[in-house]
Amino acid sequence: MLGIDPGLTRCGVGVVDVAPDRSATLVYVGVLRSDHGDPIERRLASIAAGLRAVIDDHGPAVVAVERVFAQHNRQTVMGTAQASGIALLVAGERGLPAATHTPTEIKAAITGYGAADKRQVQAMVARILRLDEVPKPADAADALALALCHAWRGGPVAAASGPLTPAQRAWADAERLARR
Repeated sequence: MLGIDPGLTRCGVGVVDVAPDRSATLVYVGVLRSDHGDPIERRLASIAAGLRAVIDDHGPAVVAVERVFAQHNRQTVMGTAQASGIALLVAGERGLPAATHTPTEIKAAITGYGAADKRQVQAMVARILRLDEVPKPADAADALALALCHAWRGGPVAAASGPLTPAQRAWADAERLARR
């Protein structure tokens, strides 16, 4: 499971293995960076190359990307949206299923509270993955939270690796009802 916290300057990436019992193991965590002074096409190409390398090195079965949401800073949201598009494109190129999740969905999946602050999410990621400290920078921890969120919400890997837990079944049932 590859989680991607899209960003034009810093793009967090995290790969986890999640067992049917929801226990998780860290495989890889890092941040892809692009030079702020480079032209946009070179920055996006750099992010794409980094994502391809992570996929080639770690072989995730699915990609989860943070869904872009409205922000007051239009330049920031544009860069995030562009990096998100690159992440989804690379997943498509590699034939990997991809999903997007909102920050509220991620916070709720990781902490049980959709309005949790960043520090709470980061602390839970470290606890879930049995890490001695929170992955840094924050983009890296956010990418891991995304991967865990997708796996726990009944994403393709969770469903393919075994039967859903009662909590995953309840979540999936609630989502089906909400779509009606």
